Amino acid sequence: TIFAYNNSGYLSVGNYKRAVKRFDDGHRLCNDLMSCLQERSKIEKAYGDQLTAWSKRWRQLIEKGPQYGSVERAWLAVMTEAEKVSELHQDVKNNLVNDDVEKVKNWQKEAYHKQMIGGFKEAKEAEEGFKKAQKPWAKKLKEMETAKKAYHMACKEEKLAATREANGKTEASVTPDQQKKLHEKVDKCKQDVQKAKEKYEKSLEELNKCTPQYMESMEQVFDQCQQHEVKRLTFLKEALLDIKRHLNLTENQSYSTIYRELERMILAANTQEDLKWFSNNHGPGMHMNWPAFEEYNPDQANAPPKKKKPDGAPPTPSTDHVAPPGDRSSVSSYDKNQAYSTEWSDDEQPAAYSGNENGGNGNSFEDDSSTGKGVRVRALYDYEGQEQDELTFKAGDELTKTEDEDEQGWCRGRLDNGREGLYPANYVEPI
Repeated sequence: TIFAYNNSGYLSVGNYKRAVKRFDDGHRLCNDLMSCLQERSKIEKAYGDQLTAWSKRWRQLIEKGPQYGSVERAWLAVMTEAEKVSELHQDVKNNLVNDDVEKVKNWQKEAYHKQMIGGFKEAKEAEEGFKKAQKPWAKKLKEMETAKKAYHMACKEEKLAATREANGKTEASVTPDQQKKLHEKVDKCKQDVQKAKEKYEKSLEELNKCTPQYMESMEQVFDQCQQHEVKRLTFLKEALLDIKRHLNLTENQSYSTIYRELERMILAANTQEDLKWFSNNHGPGMHMNWPAFEEYNPDQANAPPKKKKPDGAPPTPSTDHVAPPGDRSSVSSYDKNQAYSTEWSDDEQPAAYSGNENGGNGNSFEDDSSTGKGVRVRALYDYEGQEQDELTFKAGDELTKTEDEDEQGWCRGRLDNGREGLYPANYVEPI
């Protein structure tokens, strides 16, 4: 009988090292997870920054562009959505770095204790436990391997002696005395084989007797390793669920609110109201001061102003009411409130329409401002319109002066929302 031993299993001598290495792997995997989250947080921040920059640029373009009314507000609501979503992605970045990464770092510190000589305390304890459990069995295994080797050598010698004896019987040169010696050699080899076999079987029996205790001892150490791994895997699952919760914006109430508000703004767009507004401000609905007969009045120059100017100079407003001028260098030069010339001449010819003033490049609003007249001014003080044809604005607001100051000190202008009217000339300054 040949007894085979499989030395590739977990219980083979030294094969516990993969279980010990799992401690080093667990510590490294914590580092990998933290690096993974750090990279994702950078992606979230970059996306949020891009949304903010995109929203800021297009908000300025839309506000200066030709779109008006409720549809303009709906379009601007898309920019608001981007700004709010950007804030949520910044929150995701902060949660990943401040919560998830810190949580992994703290757990790693508690679960793995580095030694002064290198490695981790948990790995060393596991390796010492495996060595202690394996030592008695490994000693018996070595004795069994030695006995097996001796038995196999005896079998080889017996076979060789039997072959020599058989060859001696067929050769005439072999004397009877030599044949006798060959036969005795075969008998001796058979005895050696029997003794080696008995010793081999005995050593194997002793090995098998201590195998259950060996298996039990090894399993106890392995279970301790498993318990540590259970903690790691359980923590990792909980950490991944936290990460998922931070990444999944659909579970964030604020996220769904953003899109409900965006939908509300879009659905609120009213075509008829927008058309009516345009008609009242740029069409037949506009107020028209038709020419009327005026009698000559020699005292006209001393007549009281048609509109009463505010008494005295307006008070100097506080800096809280003054809005800083905006930087418009990076946006379209189109001004939705540009003034159009009211002068008419038979000599004017309509400008040819090229179909694409920008040659297919840039923003379609870029060069529209060159077709109108007007001077941009900035309000120095707050002004509340007293009559229907007067403008209302705050200090710092910008508007377009479409007509110069009259003899009573009033100018005509247009606000950025499209409304036209009169305002005191001394309430503004050119930009």
